[in-house]
Amino acid sequence: MYKLHKNSEGVVNSIIFENGSVYKCIPMSKDNTDYAEFKKAVTAGAELQDADGNVMTAEAAQAFVATLP
Repeated sequence: MYKLHKNSEGVVNSIIFENGSVYKCIPMSKDNTDYAEFKKAVTAGAELQDADGNVMTAEAAQAFVATLP
């Protein structure tokens, strides 16, 4: 599962990936391979939560990913 993460100023700046007891913080950087995998996974239908923990619809998640660099 992926979840958007806000910084202290309320700006989404990273993604949290959770797989069981494993958590990974993924910076939103075009050069990061985990970031590329995140975009590919969400486009393929992986669950994405907004920064408040609400599950986004597949359409909303895919539309959000389409706006990212």
